[in-house]
Amino acid sequence: MKGHKCIVEKKYTKKAKEAAALRYSPDKNRAPSIVALGKGEVAERIIETAQKSDVPIYEDKNLAHTLNALHIGDEIPPELYEVVAQILVFVSKVDLSYGELYGSNKKR
Repeated sequence: MKGHKCIVEKKYTKKAKEAAALRYSPDKNRAPSIVALGKGEVAERIIETAQKSDVPIYEDKNLAHTLNALHIGDEIPPELYEVVAQILVFVSKVDLSYGELYGSNKKR
């Protein structure tokens, strides 16, 4: 199974946006790890980079806030496994749809 990347995004109307980028390779990692974190303009750049790179974006304000309390390079803690598993299912579905639309040989 290939690795997955996704962005978790939090939106506020009055507070700064938060974003976290996760990477998971089941053959290499025990759990997804954090590869980017940001608030405000940094969060906007993370999201913008993800969009340009065709990385799926999953919106969950509570998870984005929780992940921003961790550090880049950290694996997600066991108490977040269930919610992150839901994100991985979302990413897998996006990957399948992308493959069907653009051919399975096109890399993401």
